[in-house]
Amino acid sequence: MLFDASSDWLVHTLANASSELAPALARLPDGTDIVRPSVGVLELTPAATHTNPNHEALIVSAGVHGNETAPIEVLNQLVNELVAGEWTLTCPLLLILGNPPAMVAGERFIEVNMNRLFAGAHARDEYRGLPEAVRAAELEQLCREFARKHSGLALSHYDLHTAIRPSLREKFALYPFVEGRAVPGEQCRFLLEAEVGTLLLQHKAGTTFSSFTSSELGAESFTVELGKVRPFGQNDLSRFAGIRDALRRRFRGEPAPGQSPGHEPLTIFEVVHEILNTGDGFRFHIPDDVANFTEYEPGTVIWEDRETCYRVGDVSEAIVFPNREVPVGQRVGLMIRARARRAGT
Repeated sequence: MLFDASSDWLVHTLANASSELAPALARLPDGTDIVRPSVGVLELTPAATHTNPNHEALIVSAGVHGNETAPIEVLNQLVNELVAGEWTLTCPLLLILGNPPAMVAGERFIEVNMNRLFAGAHARDEYRGLPEAVRAAELEQLCREFARKHSGLALSHYDLHTAIRPSLREKFALYPFVEGRAVPGEQCRFLLEAEVGTLLLQHKAGTTFSSFTSSELGAESFTVELGKVRPFGQNDLSRFAGIRDALRRRFRGEPAPGQSPGHEPLTIFEVVHEILNTGDGFRFHIPDDVANFTEYEPGTVIWEDRETCYRVGDVSEAIVFPNREVPVGQRVGLMIRARARRAGT
């Protein structure tokens, strides 16, 4: 049995969050195979008789931060629909609930932020042996194996999150940096279908989950921010219908919907400056409660230390992910600028 006495993936994951379980396999009546290689991970393979019209394989993850529950509930709903026979899967699929112990605790993480431990960062001495580092290494390997099995298909990865901080743009995605890569138009259209109207182009390789799958596995990967952090059972899932319906459409292999006349195009931002905690003397002049995408006028002082004073340049800049409470050397925030008021898709 995939989920033991429960028929629900999420219930099973929470009940076994810190357990080491043997892999399990089930076959749906339509011939779809579901393997549970690890707690909170499902690998789904359609029956050989099911065509894959979009010629793709998908990785979708949620719960890398354990208190970001709405995307977890969205993925669980889709699994329940599939198991109940409400629709047919046509593409290989790897579904991941990233940090089950943190999900049980209702915390962002237990020991360390797992979304800074990918692309090999989990092997650093300061993280060695920590549960989140062990899990990040395991997820990397599962993704490698999945990508290897389906090397002839286009691979995409969507790592779904919600935010503690308010945002002037509620739903936005981040596109990891890979030298020479541009965002494909079909990915922009998928984001719009999912009601994600803003895309942030990152400026350097990172250690997030989506950075790992894009740089090492060649996936079209996105970190997708979908709204506000709330505990399990307190999410208004109607606010997440866009991503749920867009993913279901992809899972079923259906064509993308046409863009309606007058639709709002994707707005694209680029990073113009990364703020790092430089240590003693570092002063960050952004209030703790400021919302993501808050704009600052030219000349505004954002941060300074004994040697540097960063001011906004000749054009207004906005801030995302401001957080003064990070260790020395880590990111305090990103200053960004819209590449175009209305970027084409």
